[in-house]
Amino acid sequence: MEYIIVGNGVAGTTAAAAIRKNDPSGTIRLITDEAYPFYSRIRLMEYLAGEVDLPKLQIKKDSWYAENRMELIRNERVTAIDPALQEVTTASGKTFKYDRLLLASGADSFLPPITGSDKPGVFTLRNIRDAQAIQQYAAGKTRALLIGGGLLGLEVGNSLRKIGLEVSVAEFFPRLLPRQTDPSCAELLKSRLEKMGFIFYLGVKSKEIVGEQAAQGLLLEDGRRIETDLIIVSAGVRPSLELARKAGIKVDKGIPVNDRLETEISGIYAAGDAVEHRGLVYGIWPAAEQQGEVAGTVMGGGSAIYAGTTFSNQLKVVGLDLLAAGELDPDGKMESFVELNREAGTYRKLVLRDNVLAGILLFGSLEGRGKLLKAVDQKIDVSGIKEQLARFDLSGL
Repeated sequence: MEYIIVGNGVAGTTAAAAIRKNDPSGTIRLITDEAYPFYSRIRLMEYLAGEVDLPKLQIKKDSWYAENRMELIRNERVTAIDPALQEVTTASGKTFKYDRLLLASGADSFLPPITGSDKPGVFTLRNIRDAQAIQQYAAGKTRALLIGGGLLGLEVGNSLRKIGLEVSVAEFFPRLLPRQTDPSCAELLKSRLEKMGFIFYLGVKSKEIVGEQAAQGLLLEDGRRIETDLIIVSAGVRPSLELARKAGIKVDKGIPVNDRLETEISGIYAAGDAVEHRGLVYGIWPAAEQQGEVAGTVMGGGSAIYAGTTFSNQLKVVGLDLLAAGELDPDGKMESFVELNREAGTYRKLVLRDNVLAGILLFGSLEGRGKLLKAVDQKIDVSGIKEQLARFDLSGL
């Protein structure tokens, strides 16, 4: 059996391990345009801040592929898939046959159509190449501007702050992390980050990136101009769909798959950030890992079903803890228990739907994280312990 995996991120690598577990003798090839074996994208912020070197980023070494009899083909981009011939072609003209193919090519950074975004000094951050380019350009600079105040933007900003840059953030929404916070939590987060040195411009629209030879500032729609030495656009990611589309594989918000992670074309599977499962595109590490496990198991001849992943995000900014999972009810329409301690700088919120814990929001302290995530994931009925939960007594979970 010939297996090909396009991509060597968490989905592709997890799938490769699952294939080998279920099929000890098949040929497994992972093809990636990356220069390195599987590494942690989550820790790119630490790499950017100079806190870890490249070897510490790497999760799998070359020896792991050899031990598991896998071939990792690096610096090669798959440009075409021929489902009829069951082969893939790379940019260098090489072709590889497959019996079963996994698309785990992930997502690409989204660059909004802002005038001047093609100037030198404008970056996105998605991989090691991006981080290395930012590091090199930032040397000797004093100011950085982030367009986008989401999770990635704040984490990148903190890394730049650590290497000595003054960091400003221009955010379209009127508050930080609109998908991971409610208004009260967002205000507390903003206050804490401002004390760390962040400068925020909230509820603004970017009009043009200005500068003669390189990016020197951002002109806002309201006429204000933010001066800077470099700009990092953190406007989210978009699933990588072009390869699937060219091959005639159905695409929508992502690549639609069934519970076995199969696409509509026999022998072709998909997992990770490019996948759309039951109408949802997750774009988070836990989902990619779980999808890779299921896809690899099924491809290797085993039995597995993917039933979805609970959305959860954790913000890693020095001195701050923020965990958001499930439904956060920012508009206050659902039953919820809230505890705000301004003196301690903590905020806790439990959201209930039909006597089931539907979402949690923890800021400043992650106490009880494990129990709460388990309760949300398993949809536990908490009707008998609501009075305890209202006091944030989690002993009943």
